[in-house]
Amino acid sequence: MNKRDVFEYAVLRVVPRVERGECFNAGVLVYCRAKSFVAARTLLDERKLLALDPAADVVGVQAALRAVEGVCCGGDAAGQAAGDDAGRRFRWLIAPRSTVVQPGVVHSGLTTDPEAEVERLLDLLVR
Repeated sequence: MNKRDVFEYAVLRVVPRVERGECFNAGVLVYCRAKSFVAARTLLDERKLLALDPAADVVGVQAALRAVEGVCCGGDAAGQAAGDDAGRRFRWLIAPRSTVVQPGVVHSGLTTDPEAEVERLLDLLVR
């Protein structure tokens, strides 16, 4: 039997007009300490975005979602977080913020394959 490790995840949501609080899921963020793994996958539904705010900056929201993915990857794409370990990058990304792209509540589970969890959760919670 494969060893199962604890992982944490948060849904990334888009809140086009922060003052209204309306949101929809646009990605997932997964962290597994035992594997030093952090990853995000995003999928922006432009129709939902424009339904909630016809004047939304689609390109800007896409850039914000890509930035989250970049921080997870580390290296140059992570900007100031480039030298941080996976856990520190995850904790920075899940910090509450009042922006168009916001992390949801952190949940946990057990997995043998954190990379597969990213896809599974994207299918379950976003697609």
